[in-house]
Amino acid sequence: MSSPSILTPKNIFLFIPNLIGYARVILAAGSLAVMKHHPKICTWLYAVSCLLDAFDGAAARKFNQATRFGAILDMVTDRCTTSCLIIFLSLAYPSWIIAFQFLISLDLASHYMHMYAMLNGGESSHKKVGKDKGWILNLYYTNTRVLFFVCAANELFFVALYLFSFEPKTPPYLGYWGKIPLSYATFLGVFSFPTWLLKQIINVIQMIHAAYTLAELDIEERNKKNIESAKSK
Repeated sequence: MSSPSILTPKNIFLFIPNLIGYARVILAAGSLAVMKHHPKICTWLYAVSCLLDAFDGAAARKFNQATRFGAILDMVTDRCTTSCLIIFLSLAYPSWIIAFQFLISLDLASHYMHMYAMLNGGESSHKKVGKDKGWILNLYYTNTRVLFFVCAANELFFVALYLFSFEPKTPPYLGYWGKIPLSYATFLGVFSFPTWLLKQIINVIQMIHAAYTLAELDIEERNKKNIESAKSK
């Protein structure tokens, strides 16, 4: 009878989903390096990095290599790349800087509170959202197609704003739509805006549910201590 293989942290770091995660980081870093002067190259690097987000999860399920490290690597990469792009947008559109600061804060706070609440609630993953958290969050996290589409549209809207900042000052305009530039960035932004808005609503809902979950955990812990204290008297 063969003895079971003993894994080490090095084995975890070399899991296929995590290797894909490292590739995402490298591509995202490359997009940031050329973001200021090469919008086409930046867009392609950024887009491929985001698309690989769908493959690391599929690889984790196929090869049974889902890990806590991989889940954190995935979320941190998402939050950092999006935040960096929004920071660039705040420089490109200085009059909207407060709105961009709000979007970064909402994204980071919502996801951090959600993950912290889920893990402290005993769940092994922040994506294991039951129906008790509401049908929107349940559908968003349990349906991989919905999750991919919403996240992709969210990134596409920010990419559209990024590309729009490089548009010439006097582009051709849509005839009956006033001063709306006729460009690829415009159509990309219009197409992705409704789902982008939905993503922001989901972030708010996620943060509210996380706050309630944490409050319920606090109540449970305090009630338990009060009961133990009463018994000891």
